[in-house]
Amino acid sequence: MMELTRPHREAKATPSVLPRLHGEALIARALLLAVVALLLVFLLAPLWAILVNAVQDQDGHFVGLIHFREYLETPSLVRSALHSVGIACSVALISVPAAFMFAYALTRSCIPTPLKATLRLIALIPLLAPSLLSAISFVQWFGNQGVLKSWLGDTSIYGVPGLILAEVYNTFPHALMILTTALSLADGRLYEAADALGTRAWRKFTTITLPSCKYGLISACTVSFTYVISDFGAPKVIGGNFNVLSIDVFKQVIGQQNFSMGAVVGLLLLIPSVISFGVDNVVRRKLKAQLTARSVPYAPKPNRWTDTLLALYGITIAGLLLAVVGMALYTSVIKLWPYNLSFTLDHYLFVLVESDMSAAYTNSLILATVTATAGSLMVFAGAYLSEKTRNIGLLRSTMHFLAVLSMAVPGLVLGLGYVVFFNMPGNPLGWLYQTMTIVIVSTIVHYYTSSHLTAVTALKQIDNEFEAVSASLKVPFYKTFVRVTLPVCLPAVLDIARYYFVVSMATLSCVIFLYTPDTIVASVAIMHLDEAGQIGPAAALACLIVITSTLICIAYALFTRVLLKRTQAWRSLRRS
Repeated sequence: MMELTRPHREAKATPSVLPRLHGEALIARALLLAVVALLLVFLLAPLWAILVNAVQDQDGHFVGLIHFREYLETPSLVRSALHSVGIACSVALISVPAAFMFAYALTRSCIPTPLKATLRLIALIPLLAPSLLSAISFVQWFGNQGVLKSWLGDTSIYGVPGLILAEVYNTFPHALMILTTALSLADGRLYEAADALGTRAWRKFTTITLPSCKYGLISACTVSFTYVISDFGAPKVIGGNFNVLSIDVFKQVIGQQNFSMGAVVGLLLLIPSVISFGVDNVVRRKLKAQLTARSVPYAPKPNRWTDTLLALYGITIAGLLLAVVGMALYTSVIKLWPYNLSFTLDHYLFVLVESDMSAAYTNSLILATVTATAGSLMVFAGAYLSEKTRNIGLLRSTMHFLAVLSMAVPGLVLGLGYVVFFNMPGNPLGWLYQTMTIVIVSTIVHYYTSSHLTAVTALKQIDNEFEAVSASLKVPFYKTFVRVTLPVCLPAVLDIARYYFVVSMATLSCVIFLYTPDTIVASVAIMHLDEAGQIGPAAALACLIVITSTLICIAYALFTRVLLKRTQAWRSLRRS
């Protein structure tokens, strides 16, 4: 009798439940489709516009590969491509080993904990600064009137030496974060077995440590390579006559108004980034878990000589990083280098009160605040809908493809794509061009991948049973999102917001083609000040960006410490 009654009850209950579930599923799909549509319009469409523009003449007629042939027949442009690849490889070969040793000191030594925390904090400072800051600092250190000009002899800092130094500084923290994570995951049983067999330290390093970190090393190399290939700030300030692809794009578009050739160079700039992204993607697929349920966390053993050497290395690197920021700060508070070294705040007064630079700084604050707010909500909502909505196979794969695609697109190429796409005749979205809205949207899209992966990682920690139980209790999915998912994933959402704020304050390559006199941001203003020879105000504005981002990070730490105590108390509960 029970078996007969149960289906009957289900049959009676199903008609009343299905319409509600069907309606919620439609809403979820519609919202996800809206996010996908935004990425299609503001990411894929601009890339397609660049491709179309590269095979057309100025009158819009199809000319095939003529522009590509012209590029290959121009020796100076071909040299720029070779220069970009050479500099990127050189920087990766220096930055990654240096970051690896620093990460090794943080994770595999018995350096005092306060010193480790201090070294880690200093090593991440370059993330808060625009790429122009390092270039300005190295000019002050080793330029024609630099403090240490004699160290270079007859060699000029402008060109290859300066580019390599500036880009190593810029890429160091990116490589460090990846390698610190890779070195943190180690199975202590392997080292215990090696010690039992009497294996020497160098052999343990080459047979256990390096193989376990090979994927992290490859990822760090690809990230460093991609960053250098697409960077515009450092080559513009310290590159001298040493042309690279990013400078060629700028010259073709801004200098010569040759959008077709600019599109060709943009596509060539995209190739190395796509290749490195593909390599990194293959590496991640082959990555296997380093720790299992039976693993024993690795605990480094004290070694007086090794710990001392690693501590000295960490302090040396931290000192070099501080020297770069310190020189920029020093330049911003003296009257005129090297003729008048008296202390002054005139440069800060100039950029904040006496010139139009105050509007640029205000625009950067607006850009960072809106991007952090709107970007974090859009990213997390898109990740939630793609991960938790059922039966959307094609839509989910499309969303994931678009989300990770932005990582492979250099900011300079994305900005050029916006110029071409939103200036197309008949484009109904053309009104967005030359507005702050387009600058904000481009920044959100440019840094979408890292934020999306952060959100997905947090969401995968939540069992899908939450949504199943909510559906069985007739709770709308948006209430589950607000009351359960969002509070649980609040740390990840706040991390995304902080990340968006920091990168928005320092971004340059993505907005260099999009700003107007009314929407100019601080990073672009620094470039103009440097071009005008106003090094003091340029350094002051760069330091303001660093100071602002630092204060936001401190406020974030204090705010989240209080907020997470209230919203994340369940994490510390223990069963009695």
